[in-house]
Parts: sequence; C-alpha cells; structure tokens
Amino acid sequence: MDSEQARIGTSYCGPPPEPGGLWSSWNLDPVLIAALLLSLVWGLRHAEARTLFLAGWTGLVLAFVSPLCALTTALFSARAVHHLLLVGLAAPALAAGLPLRRVPAAAGFAATGLALVIWHVPAAYSAAWNSAAVYWLMQAALFVPAWAFWSAVFLPGDRSAEALLVHALLVGALAGTMGLIGAVLAFSDRVLYPQHLAGSWAWGVEALADQQAAGLVMWVPGLVPLALVAALMLRRVWRQGAAA
Repeated sequence: MDSEQARIGTSYCGPPPEPGGLWSSWNLDPVLIAALLLSLVWGLRHAEARTLFLAGWTGLVLAFVSPLCALTTALFSARAVHHLLLVGLAAPALAAGLPLRRVPAAAGFAATGLALVIWHVPAAYSAAWNSAAVYWLMQAALFVPAWAFWSAVFLPGDRSAEALLVHALLVGALAGTMGLIGAVLAFSDRVLYPQHLAGSWAWGVEALADQQAAGLVMWVPGLVPLALVAALMLRRVWRQGAAA
C-alpha cells in the first residue's frame, strides 16, 4: 500500500489522515485562508442577505479548511460529500445571499453537470489529484457554475409559470445527473480511483465498498433534496396554472 501511494502521489489536501489524527488535519494553506478572508470582507459589503452569504461562506470553509478536505484524500465517499456540500449547500446559500446575475439557468446547469461528470472521469480525477492547479481549476469549474445556476433559479425576475417550469426541470435534471453518477459508482465492480486504496484501508474500508458508498451518497443526500425542490417548484407551477 505504501509503495502504491507513493507512486500515485499526494493530493492538494495532504496525505490521507488516519482515524486518530483526523481532527488535527485542518488545511491552513495561507493563500487559501487569505482568499477566504478577503472574500468574506468583500461579500459582507455587497451581499443582499448577509446571513445567507455567511452560510455559503461557512460551507466553503467546511469544504476546504476543515478536516473534511483531508478526509477526501482517504475516502472517495468523503469526496462525494465534499461535492454535495459545494453544489447543494454553499452554492445555493451564496446564490440566495449574493447572486451572480446575467447567467441563464440552462447555461449554469449545463456547466455544473459537465463539471460533475468530468470530476468522476478517472483520468481527470488523477490529474486533479496530482496537480494543485488542476485541482483548483476543477473546483472552480464545479462551484462557480453551480453558484450561477442557483442564482438564476432564485432571482426574482420572470416568475411566470413557464419560467418556473423550466427551472424546475433543470433542478430535476441536476438531480438526475447526480443519480446517474451515483448509479455508476454504486454498481461498478472495480475500483475506479486507486488513489484511495491506502486511505480507505486505513479506515477499515475496502476501496470498492468506499466507492459504492460514494454512489449512495450521490443518490440519497444528493438526488433526493434536489428532487424535492423540483417537485415543490412544479407544485407552484400547477397552482399558478390553476389560478389563471
């Protein structure tokens, strides 16, 4: 295992932590900390809803500073949680508190869905693992479009039944994308990400079982809340149509 891990290299978040050392595995990269603090100051000055902005900003801290960052190098299932935290919590909260304007929902959805798929292509995953620059490029490619997508969904503007229907279908399509990725991971009969062989072993989990758990994470916590949001939006469309 050690020789395999040495051949694969170490990701941006550092070496895989063992269970006893997880809570000391904070990411204190000074460049990251400075960027987060600057974004906090700027965001609090420009946010339309500071509480929601703070919730989204806190989600970024949890994703990249807390021990979750280190855990993503040990368990692929933690990587799945990391992605859901960005797409399903931090991005919607920031979109509600500090929306990105003038980005169509369809464009935001397409870019977010594409980034999710690329993240799960083994060759792309290896590139992000072995290069901090590629890692941050792929994180930005996932998070910024998700922020733009949720901004378009939440912004007041056109609240007609037709616009709500389109947004509901796009949210449902994002849920479907996560469900499809989850199915691939859950039903794969081979390890797709050998980077986690040593890390999962240290946690007493076989790499294939960890990968399948990641698929379940994408299915249940990932797909179900988005499907519920889409259903509530469709219900609103139906009520508008009934009232017309």
